[in-house]
Amino acid sequence: MTAALVMDTVNWDPSLSKLLNSLVESKADIPSCTDEEFGFLSELLQSKELNALVKVHNKVLHNIKDDKFYPMLSNAMDIDVDVLEVLATKTHVSQDCRELFQLLQRPHIQGLLCAHDAVAQKDYYPRLPDIPLEVDEDEETVKIVQLVKSNEPLGATIKTDEDTGKIVIARIMHGGAADRSGLIHVGDEVCEVNGISVEGKTPNCVLKILQNSEGTITFKIVPADSKGGMRESKVRVRAHFSYKAAEDPHTPCKEAGLDFSKGDVLHIVSQDDIYWWQARREGDRNMRAGLIPSRALQERRIIVERQQKEKTDEDTISLCSVPVPLPALCPRPSNSLHDSPTKCNLQGIKTKKIMYDAAENDDFDREEIPTYEEVAKLYPRPGLYRPVVLIGPPGVGRNELKRRIMASDPDKYKTPVPYTSRPPRLGEVNGKEYHFTSRERMEEDIQAGKFIEYGEYKGNLYGTNTESVSSLVDAGYVCLLNPHYQALKMLRSQKLKPYVIYIKPPRFEILKETRNEARARSTFDENNSRGFTDVEFNEILHSAARIEFLYSHLFDEVIVNADLSMAFEQLVNAIQRVETDPLWVPASWVQ
Repeated sequence: MTAALVMDTVNWDPSLSKLLNSLVESKADIPSCTDEEFGFLSELLQSKELNALVKVHNKVLHNIKDDKFYPMLSNAMDIDVDVLEVLATKTHVSQDCRELFQLLQRPHIQGLLCAHDAVAQKDYYPRLPDIPLEVDEDEETVKIVQLVKSNEPLGATIKTDEDTGKIVIARIMHGGAADRSGLIHVGDEVCEVNGISVEGKTPNCVLKILQNSEGTITFKIVPADSKGGMRESKVRVRAHFSYKAAEDPHTPCKEAGLDFSKGDVLHIVSQDDIYWWQARREGDRNMRAGLIPSRALQERRIIVERQQKEKTDEDTISLCSVPVPLPALCPRPSNSLHDSPTKCNLQGIKTKKIMYDAAENDDFDREEIPTYEEVAKLYPRPGLYRPVVLIGPPGVGRNELKRRIMASDPDKYKTPVPYTSRPPRLGEVNGKEYHFTSRERMEEDIQAGKFIEYGEYKGNLYGTNTESVSSLVDAGYVCLLNPHYQALKMLRSQKLKPYVIYIKPPRFEILKETRNEARARSTFDENNSRGFTDVEFNEILHSAARIEFLYSHLFDEVIVNADLSMAFEQLVNAIQRVETDPLWVPASWVQ
């Protein structure tokens, strides 16, 4: 059997197979080649190690060419160091921790992680080292930097220095070509691009020179005095607004902007710039970060927008034009990405079905300026389920959805028994229909912040106690709640860690059609003796718009209740995810 046949049977790399065949065929024509030398080359070309390396090399090049090579992360060594720091505190309590601690310190493991990071950061691209120049002490040091131009942006922005009028590097985008090269730094002065002087030119003129350049780009640069290293932040935030860089007239560079949608989780890699942060979408395999407005900038924009709307609609009542009290004009501290819960005081209105509905008091939450919220992954706890909170306007169908969920598995789903100051009626059992207590005791507990929500109806207090929710969670039940929306701030706490689902009504036509077909009874009628009117349908939509405007940044999920059976199925699936999947929550909940 020839060497070529041996390689074919094990499916070796084709290029190595051809090389070995050529070696065999040419052996007789190379008299100086000894049997020992031939055997060495033959074994090398057939070695599993060499073939594996060539396959990896070809795979990397193929994926780069097709723009499909995206590593999951590029800082494996940093993660290794972080894990070692955590394990160092636990080696005395667990044999597994000790073994893992020793394993992650072994040279071959760390060498593998370093090689991974080098490939992930594309450190194999050609680069030109700094050219030492012999200059007089009084002359500026100039360095020549060459970068190979590809389809990837340079990953840097430039500006005109206000004092000197020179073109300087304004920022370096994390993970971009300039960052990976290690040759260009913030503050460097650009003198020439491909031999063209940029003196007196604007940043836009310099960009045109770069756009018209092909192949290698050569920069003549005067280095900045300081070259601080760029270390990525580990902060993750959930965005409470959508952003499109192309539509932002104030972005420093539209090409460097990062688009995102409301609800996206972003990895904030740098907050060095007070107005423009660098970020990636969580899970995005593109290593280069993009520019997004900072929290301070976005808050200022929202304030200005609200003030302009108030001036325009000063005498008009509008859902989207609500007055902003003075505290909203003060930006939150930059080191705080999570807002602490605030006590909620609800006043009940006279209605039988919606006991805890409250008088409209939007001023309670108008200080909110939702921009970004710092988040972290919360992993499911066996036997300890997060409470599921259903929020929505009266009449949207929350009670029916909760009833169906509880009926599907009464031993799993529970709802807390409310408290009341009224005396028990005939046949009522304390702790079953209500927890009966005195008005004085309820008022004391309300004052102490022990109630998620409360209200007064016909001279009696009603409310839901926080401990009644905690007791159901501790007992291993899935606690279901459908409180008034103003109770969200009390509910959304580190202690309870609820999963908030907003039940949203469909548009007017579908809302009316589906409710009339189902012969739904009006929740605005104390006796439930008739269907909904058009005025009541509009009131549902009106309330929904108000709730979304004030509280949408607190929702974990939105379910549109256009079809009750479909909404029920979506609700069941959502609850199952809460029980099994790690989910993003406010960072303070996992600290």
